[in-house]
Amino acid sequence: MATATAYIDPSPLPGDVRLMHATANTLFVLAAIALTLLALNWFARQPLFALRSIRVEGEVTRNSASTIRANAAPKLAGNFFTTDLVKDRRAFEAVPWVRQAVVRRVWPNRLVVRLEEHHAVAVWGSDSASDKLVNSHGEVFEANLGDVEDDSLPTLSGPDGSAAQMLAMLDRLRPVFERLDAHIDALSLSGRGSWKVELDSGAEVELGRGTDDEVLSRTEVFVSTVTQVTSRYQRPLEYADLRHRDGYAVRLKGITTVIPKAKEQKH
Repeated sequence: MATATAYIDPSPLPGDVRLMHATANTLFVLAAIALTLLALNWFARQPLFALRSIRVEGEVTRNSASTIRANAAPKLAGNFFTTDLVKDRRAFEAVPWVRQAVVRRVWPNRLVVRLEEHHAVAVWGSDSASDKLVNSHGEVFEANLGDVEDDSLPTLSGPDGSAAQMLAMLDRLRPVFERLDAHIDALSLSGRGSWKVELDSGAEVELGRGTDDEVLSRTEVFVSTVTQVTSRYQRPLEYADLRHRDGYAVRLKGITTVIPKAKEQKH
């Protein structure tokens, strides 16, 4: 019985043939990718995905939802797939009184925006300020001061970038001066780090320089003793200077005096 023997040539394909096959495969893959991208691009640009509505959530006490949309919508570009959410967020945060915006897509053609508004706690009164306020986070923002209903907001005046530090100091000083039945109308910080307060009575108090704790300690001593001086002379406080090393100086209406440290300690 005859047996057939198959002969297989073990020699590889010539190099130019292998290169041709590899090139053809690569071109095929690239063509498939290009066609897929073109299809996706065509699909993404269909009218179905044009942005049709914007839903505004969160805090809208300063602006109505329609006003916010009217201010931000002209700055939005693209459709559901192509719109830049970072630029969209900035557009909403550029609306007056908006502190923070979170923007997300909702299939197939909507945007949902959640807003956080600024809560004004002080007026920013630096030399470069114009209609600027300080929010509860110690951030300075621009707004129409006529929109603020609270006429009792204190004024903070200090170097650029110091608003958060000043707000923290205001929160510490307030309860101290309230022991005198006084409220802080203005707090200022000089470029050299010296603090000064203006009270609702019109009195001014120079607190001086130092760490926050040092300034607060001097203020505590002043508040605990100055009522004995005003009671003695039956005159309201007009001015006080706590920058003296051995005490503080006060000016009552019509009277000027210096309270030495030794006397403070007796009180």
